[in-house]
Amino acid sequence: MAYDGSAFHGFAENAGVPTVAGRLRIALEQVLQHPVELTCAGRTDTGVHAHGQVVTFDSDRVPSEAALRDSLNALVGPEVAVRRVDRVAGDFDARFSARWRRYRYHVLTGAVPDPFLAGTSWWVREPLEVDAMDVAAQVVVGEHDFSSFCRRPRTDPSEPAVSLVRRVHHARWSAPGEDRVATFEILASAFCHQMVRSIVGALVAVGRGRLDAEGLVALLAARDRSGAPNLAPPHGLFLDAVGYDDLVPPPAALAR
Repeated sequence: MAYDGSAFHGFAENAGVPTVAGRLRIALEQVLQHPVELTCAGRTDTGVHAHGQVVTFDSDRVPSEAALRDSLNALVGPEVAVRRVDRVAGDFDARFSARWRRYRYHVLTGAVPDPFLAGTSWWVREPLEVDAMDVAAQVVVGEHDFSSFCRRPRTDPSEPAVSLVRRVHHARWSAPGEDRVATFEILASAFCHQMVRSIVGALVAVGRGRLDAEGLVALLAARDRSGAPNLAPPHGLFLDAVGYDDLVPPPAALAR
């Protein structure tokens, strides 16, 4: 499924506020005529978008995949779109069966904003050294403890600390084209909370000349989030794709 996250308080249901899961669940229960429990591949935050979110649920009342897709889109659109419906094995889980996830982040560069891209990109008016950002992005590739770039989940003090070690398979920036949008692509086995937005914030600081690759190495090694630059805003972020096999796709052929 895809969605414009602008009007939603994230994917996960939250009483009293609009969420993607809330809208989808209500529509599913209306169509299927039974309670539904949803599992998603990645819980996106308030304002974050998706192009390739994956959701699973159990039902024995689906007449056909195409009929369910069309019925749901009549109820959840246009901010939410069910792109495809598939039947899967009973042990398949959108979250725990996933082998990799890919996010993209869009930065609009230049002195003048674009109202038609305002909801899907972070406008940065200063000139950015995108080549330097691309070089610095290689610092996060590989397996690392991303404590400096993640919001640590709240846990019982008596329980062991949650690991924030993640494996990033690739990370790269495109140069802005005629639309003035620089795109960041990052693919990892999994992400921790606010990891991509924090990494983007640090890499934009590199592009502004306020941080360099060596500083990024030190920040990663410090495992201390207090030293990280500000988070990139949520509206430039997209959950782009989720994979369910071990074949990790190469970086997209982004313009350089």
